Amino acid sequence: MPILKAKLGIAPIAWWNDDLAELSDDVSLEECLRQAAEAGFTGMETGRRFPMDMGELGPILARHGISVCGGWFSGLLLDGDIEVEKDRIAAQHAFFKAAGAPCIVYGETARSVQGVKSAPLTTKPRLSEAEIAVYGRKISDFADWCAGNGMPISYHHHMAAAIETEAELDLLMKHSTVPLLFDAGHMAFAGGDNLAVIEKHHARITHVHTKDIRAKVVDGLDRSRESFLDAVVKGAFTVPGDGSLDFEVLVKALAAKGYEGWFVVEAEQDPKVSPPLEMAKKGHKELLRVMAAAGYEVAP
Repeated sequence: MPILKAKLGIAPIAWWNDDLAELSDDVSLEECLRQAAEAGFTGMETGRRFPMDMGELGPILARHGISVCGGWFSGLLLDGDIEVEKDRIAAQHAFFKAAGAPCIVYGETARSVQGVKSAPLTTKPRLSEAEIAVYGRKISDFADWCAGNGMPISYHHHMAAAIETEAELDLLMKHSTVPLLFDAGHMAFAGGDNLAVIEKHHARITHVHTKDIRAKVVDGLDRSRESFLDAVVKGAFTVPGDGSLDFEVLVKALAAKGYEGWFVVEAEQDPKVSPPLEMAKKGHKELLRVMAAAGYEVAP
């Protein structure tokens, strides 16, 4: 049986938060990359301090042995027009191709309250199956266009967005052909069954976020009053090995389905409370442990 290959990446959201400026370390891109490399990671997703030009970014990445392993795009397809979205994604699309990234992380932000600190979690958008079916056709056509032009997208189900829950994700998968980004933390926060999601949709998973949750924080939220960003500030998310999810079980489930590729730590929290380098080292150590247990060979 061939050995499964894995690469370990991290998101800069542990160092600086693009939605909550107050949850940011005052570190440069160079220092962020240096710390990620020191922790053992070989990839990093993009963030606001990344120049969107490989002529400028390439030498910086090379100094630290880091590659671009993805990055967020705030999509508006739910209410928008495909041609407009093609124009909106064009610059990132070209940049990611030049960077040799595996995918663009597509996050649907139309109607989402994920970035609205005053909007309770219960005010998230809710779609009927008929609406998801229409949306699914649009996102499929957009995904086909992106892949056809050399840079696929991977769809990020997300707290406080239109596709948040396991049931909503099931409907999107039923009514679309879009590749899936599996995020263990967001699915657990949404009350979903991570193992069931892997079982049902493994053939669509092209990217994995190993986001952990602190169950005590998540369970203690008043979702009728507190927002997604309130939850982040309270410490809902953390790195593997520091939270409540069993990543050995999850990674073994992905291995059993033949998943290969990136496993990206994405854990937004207060860097003053949870120092990013310390957290990155803890997450990397735990991922190395569970990768070995699941039979993955991790790229050095």
